[in-house]
Amino acid sequence: MKQVVQNYKSGELAVLDVPVPGCKPGGVLVRSVYSLISTGTELMKVSEAGMSMLGKARSRPDQVAKVMQSVATNGVPATYRKVMGKLDSYTPLGYSLCGVVEEVGAGIDDVKVGDLVACAGNEHALHAELNWVPKNLYAPVPDGLAPRHAAFGTVGSIAMQGVRQGEPQLGEVALVIGLGLIGQLVVQLLAASGVRVVGVDPDPVRCELAERLGAAACGDPESAAVEAAVAELTGGHGVDQVYLAAGGGSNQPVELAARLCRDRGRVVDIGKCRLDLPWNAYYEKELDVRFSRSYGPGRYDPEYELEGRDYPIGYVRWTERRNLACFLDLAARGKVDVEPLISHVADFDDAVETYRSLKDGDLKAITALFRYPEQAGEAAEAVAPTVAVPEVKRPADPVSTPTRAAKTPVRLAFVGAGNYATSMLLPHLTQRDGVELSTVVTTTALSAANAQRKFGFAEATTDLDAVLGDKSIDAVFVVTRHSSHAELTRKALLAGKTVFVEKPLALTEDELAGVLAAVEESGNDRLQVGFNRRFAPLLQEARQRFGARTGPASLRYLINAGTLAHGSWYLQQGTEGSRFAGEGGHFIDTASWLLDADPVSVYAVAPSGNEDLQIVLRYPDGSTAAISYVTTGAPGFPKETLDLVADGKVLRLDDFVRASVHGRKKWVSSRLPKARDKGQNAELAAFIKAVRTGGPMPVPLESLVATTAATLAVQAGLAGGAPVTLARA
Repeated sequence: MKQVVQNYKSGELAVLDVPVPGCKPGGVLVRSVYSLISTGTELMKVSEAGMSMLGKARSRPDQVAKVMQSVATNGVPATYRKVMGKLDSYTPLGYSLCGVVEEVGAGIDDVKVGDLVACAGNEHALHAELNWVPKNLYAPVPDGLAPRHAAFGTVGSIAMQGVRQGEPQLGEVALVIGLGLIGQLVVQLLAASGVRVVGVDPDPVRCELAERLGAAACGDPESAAVEAAVAELTGGHGVDQVYLAAGGGSNQPVELAARLCRDRGRVVDIGKCRLDLPWNAYYEKELDVRFSRSYGPGRYDPEYELEGRDYPIGYVRWTERRNLACFLDLAARGKVDVEPLISHVADFDDAVETYRSLKDGDLKAITALFRYPEQAGEAAEAVAPTVAVPEVKRPADPVSTPTRAAKTPVRLAFVGAGNYATSMLLPHLTQRDGVELSTVVTTTALSAANAQRKFGFAEATTDLDAVLGDKSIDAVFVVTRHSSHAELTRKALLAGKTVFVEKPLALTEDELAGVLAAVEESGNDRLQVGFNRRFAPLLQEARQRFGARTGPASLRYLINAGTLAHGSWYLQQGTEGSRFAGEGGHFIDTASWLLDADPVSVYAVAPSGNEDLQIVLRYPDGSTAAISYVTTGAPGFPKETLDLVADGKVLRLDDFVRASVHGRKKWVSSRLPKARDKGQNAELAAFIKAVRTGGPMPVPLESLVATTAATLAVQAGLAGGAPVTLARA
């Protein structure tokens, strides 16, 4: 990949070919779309690099002090080698960009591949085609905000932190000294906060721009018009706060601040200007001088920036990441307008010439952006991704199901007793004759005891191995969190148990392969996954009335999933998989059952900024199923609606309350008088019958595997941006 670098010793600027950064845990790999050139901070760095060694020393007295300390400790020769080695190295440029997530590292669950994010940091948001960015230094871009505007996120956060330090209140008057990029943003943020603003800058073009963007009046620092405007707006008392957003070596900004600030006003330093405070002026007014440190709390804290340890919102309301997200939100809602600040957009390949033009003054700009080449061609030429559908290998001598004595109850064990188990499964089983709830296993003793008391389990324990070793138990229900399903299923199969596992069966291809390896090793293929909708009586009847079909079908399935409550474990995508990975198998299984086949390819796309998914499944006979899984719909709209069209007929399902079939004859079901029946009771009846009789499982294992593979292919499709072929192993 390419990256803009500079040699601080020689001043050389270059676009180098460098290795692509790895995607480490706790962050994301981002492909740049636009990056912002700070005409203040970055040009100062570029100018310093062009100075003589004496000039560099004069411009950075803090670094000279460190060198002298090193000389005292390590001696002149060692210090010289160290300093020259550091100076004669390439250093990166850039710290504010917008890009597309290319890869997601372990532990990241708030963005996915293809999402647009704004990134910050002079080590992570560089002028480079690809950057690895830790979690607390990026924020998702809101819908509707253009990437070129989202590239302002970092500098917007700097301006926002400065404004927060000033603690503005409605009706106050502020003075902004320096109307460069940061100053222009400060003006807009203050105006959006209900503060009247007077701007100061020697450049009349910048003054005019600030007035267009919300300042009440602007002028040259030497102009009497500025003092007149302050006097008029404040009744002669002086401004409530001053924001120093200027650079350079003049002491004029701090002197002007003292003159125009009211008694006990606030002076906030955002830029890097000279700060020789006139003691008498600041003492007599008892001015409160404050500094604004970069993007906000968390800056320069490695535990926050690199390790992703957030500060509790109750103690630190506005961290640098929250400032970044807040600025993006304001820009998306039109409260801040950055488009007038863009003076020039250059192609990334022209980076060196752009910097030279800015440095030499040939290009005068408040802000310039680098535009990166589009990557659409790469996606078009890429090989379509493939997800393997593992072959189900059954041994020649499968484990036989023991003969059951007449009237002997089916003894069940439950691993997990959470909300779904206690509300959707156990109530049906407690009412079923010939079923004995033997043992409930949970990780906490109290939850096991509660389930035992409520549903009449004979025993409650936290010892899973004891349950799996109990030969009197016929079947094990796995109803735990998603991340444990595959491993618990594998163990139960190896123990010779018939297994009912709630969806999903697996969250990864490796987990799915592990389950099938257990089937092959043990000879035990007695497995059912909780895909209950195919058992729903209303849908069963509608399918029967629709009848057989002769041609390909089109199926549309809308799932109005809604939003999850804050704190739901379903949101823990790093450990529990995506929301669709958890429940999407329901809808793929239903479509495949209605179409009487397993899919051969999956195509998935997702709009930026939410969890909505559009999925298209293709089947061997040319049939297609379009699944819309949305979280942004109206809560009052039905959760599931389905249409199946083929051979001049239409099957319609309205949220398991009413169904209809339209053809030569029309059939409409009566509206169900009670709660929706999504098939759990019928599914459990079929499972218990298979356990009791030793007959076939309700759903063939091959179908369960195909549905799981198709669900996994959705994530692969989102990552690759192309249809995923489901290849039979």
